[in-house]
Amino acid sequence: MNKILNWGLLSTAKINRALIKPLRASKRTRLLGAASRSQSSAEAYAREWDIPRAYGSYEALLADPEIDVIYNPLPNHLHAEWTIKALRAGKHVLCEKPFALSLAEVDTMIAASKETGKVLAEAFMYRHHPQTWKVKELVDGGAVGKVQLIKGAFTFMLNREGNYRSHKDMGGGGLWDVGCYPISYARMIVGEEPTEVSGWQVEGPGGVDESFMGQMRFANGVQMQFDCGIKSHYRTAMEIVGTEGVLHIPNAFKPGVKSEIHLTRGDEAQVIKVKGQELYLGEVNDMCDAILHGVSPRVSLADTRGNIAVILRLFESAQAGRTLSL
Repeated sequence: MNKILNWGLLSTAKINRALIKPLRASKRTRLLGAASRSQSSAEAYAREWDIPRAYGSYEALLADPEIDVIYNPLPNHLHAEWTIKALRAGKHVLCEKPFALSLAEVDTMIAASKETGKVLAEAFMYRHHPQTWKVKELVDGGAVGKVQLIKGAFTFMLNREGNYRSHKDMGGGGLWDVGCYPISYARMIVGEEPTEVSGWQVEGPGGVDESFMGQMRFANGVQMQFDCGIKSHYRTAMEIVGTEGVLHIPNAFKPGVKSEIHLTRGDEAQVIKVKGQELYLGEVNDMCDAILHGVSPRVSLADTRGNIAVILRLFESAQAGRTLSL
């Protein structure tokens, strides 16, 4: 099928900027419209980014029969509601991470996708990048021997006043926003779900976790440790330790056109250069393949559900003050 897919942006969120370029670069997509909560703000945004159609409400965007795909970058607590509405309006949906804030929401979203026959996927952009594929290939090929330990970190300094990340009831805090990345990465590398988790958090104003430290144990013996936060200096990395070597991925979650993987085996240190691509292009192409050719999305809904389940259990562990099984 050679149909060009018309995309609509559900809000004028800052993260939209990451999608606008790849949507215009792909020969299979056209950015047709953007919605806001008022017609004036939608029109101003459409003028700024040269988008043909402006909608003064989210409902108006979903009602446009020419829109094929919705990108949902709304605050975390609105992901489920508007993803379900979009699916039931006959649209395919690429929903920003984290997918939802409860397993009940996740299950309702998955059910809506099945009922409508529309493609639904979570927008974990790093999973579509050649650097990530290369890391997985190296690990599966025995580059570090038997994997024993995976370590990850993703922190940054949130300075925007009133941002939803500072509100617990909106799905704010470090674990939902950036901790989801190292958790997802480790689960991808191991290829299974952890059997138990342990979490500890530092709460800030409003009850959000400004810092979160977690551990996961897998049935095959692999241990995983990570930290994340919204009030620390910017850090982003993954490390995979095995019996025969160590892989260090310095830019694990936002790799670019050029990226590096560092492999150490014995006294030999090797820098593996990976020819990458524009970071968000992969998830756009993945949606196109799923919609136009029936290819299964790289981030499956089962994978997405597993990640949310781990995050929720980590929160429970932090509150209970003990290790919990999954």
